[in-house]
Amino acid sequence: MRRADRLFQIVQLIRGRRLSTADFLGQRLAVSARTVYRDIAALQQQGVPIEGEAGVGYRMRAGFDLPPLMFSKDEAQALVAAVRLAQPQLDAVLATQADGALSKILAVLPAAERAAAESLALFAPLSGLGTEMRERLARLREAIEQRQLLALDYLDLAGAPSQRRVRPLACMFWGSSWTLASWCELRQDFRSFRVDRIQGLTVLAQRFRDEPGKTLADMRRAWDNDL
Repeated sequence: MRRADRLFQIVQLIRGRRLSTADFLGQRLAVSARTVYRDIAALQQQGVPIEGEAGVGYRMRAGFDLPPLMFSKDEAQALVAAVRLAQPQLDAVLATQADGALSKILAVLPAAERAAAESLALFAPLSGLGTEMRERLARLREAIEQRQLLALDYLDLAGAPSQRRVRPLACMFWGSSWTLASWCELRQDFRSFRVDRIQGLTVLAQRFRDEPGKTLADMRRAWDNDL
């Protein structure tokens, strides 16, 4: 990759994330962290308002914007593929919004790129999720966004029922099933619940705040340590 192209990619990666470390940028661009440091310094000298420092991470200064980007044919096809594969497994609201966002992107592409993207011969089965499952995922997603506690009636793999009060942290798709990652107040630990085994779901009015050791980032670190 030419250096000019790499500098452009660094700007795009940083502008698309709240914080990007040199290690993350180096992995994405297949270069060393030291090269990233040099490239960041060069961009800053050219007036690109990148804030941050080595060892902490980088972000674009608030209020800075760049002209809209144009997607290549391959990038446009990748977007079409992602939406087609994801839609059957999303709740109805997200599936509709994904289709709308893709339509907006395709509408501004040059004719050749748009035709190539729309003619992509890659499709996903339409069976996907049932209505009840879609509605349940939508409720879980809203509870995560609003940071609302949940009361669950759950049936585990052995058929044993239990009642749980949890902090919902994330919905995760594993290729064949969805799970709810959460902090379980009964077990005082992170727990994952298969969404199709949730027998009863009540979204409580009580909201929760991030507490050390109980966040999604903490859960992911715990998983990494177990590997």
